[in-house]
Amino acid sequence: GRASGAYAPPVPARELTAVSADGARLHVEVHGAVDDPAAPAVVLAHGWTCSTAFWAAQIRDLAADHRVIVYDQRGHGRSPANPACSTDALADDLEAVLAATLAPGEKAVLAGHSMGGMTLMAASGRAGFREHAAAVLLCSTGSSRLVAESLVVPMRAGGARTWLTKRILGSRAPLGPVTPLARRILKYGTMGPGSAPEVVDACARIVHACPRRVRYSWSQVLDLLDLDHAVRELTVPTEVVVGTADRLTPAVHARSLVAALPHCVGSTELPGIGHMTPMEAPDLITARIRALVTAYATSGAEEANKEGV
Repeated sequence: GRASGAYAPPVPARELTAVSADGARLHVEVHGAVDDPAAPAVVLAHGWTCSTAFWAAQIRDLAADHRVIVYDQRGHGRSPANPACSTDALADDLEAVLAATLAPGEKAVLAGHSMGGMTLMAASGRAGFREHAAAVLLCSTGSSRLVAESLVVPMRAGGARTWLTKRILGSRAPLGPVTPLARRILKYGTMGPGSAPEVVDACARIVHACPRRVRYSWSQVLDLLDLDHAVRELTVPTEVVVGTADRLTPAVHARSLVAALPHCVGSTELPGIGHMTPMEAPDLITARIRALVTAYATSGAEEANKEGV
């Protein structure tokens, strides 16, 4: 049951394993123009319960003229589970991936969706991040109060809603096979009402493939998340995108990020789009990444090329 068409994961030009600070092994893929030194690099970090497959549409488009680096967060996709689940671990993992795939001092545009965005925030003060980040795109993400602000449970904000949301997002129940009911629930919780059936199906396959234990462990990290301080350390040009129909990380989070970021270069609220922005609005997210590359990451590559580096 592999996804087909636009959502079929492209075949990487190169696969490698990056080893994180605590020894966690991370599955990394490099797509596209791997042998062209002038091709700018883009690094994509997926979110909770997803995998590299989540970025299929972006990889397919960007690989024509970029080096596209994607990796599976620990415990997700083909990266083995590890007992250490924390925002520090996410930052360690990102630094390991950057060190394994980019030349010293080489800049890349980094895009993160949901927990992937939190990864970029968590790494904002790290030396490896500062060495390699030219610009950042934060998609459908937040820095704190995730459970309290979530709209997954259709109730008024307050203690009861927060308790119920925590129970749902932190459920230990297996998701089981992708049934019509499972697709309906996933669509309600994570996608806009107008999402096409094939997008919902591709998303469901990815989310249902995440091991139950991994889903639970990371739900606990998200529950306690507080990266507000890290947002203020994110000094590179940063753009924020959110869907207006996002129940998991509603637009209130995006607006807080825009207000707190030292160097916010754009913010977009996509009408009717839910939490899964790179899959629901693939062309738009890809265009945002391309624009950031053009604005902040191409001059470095061209200079390096001129000098024959």
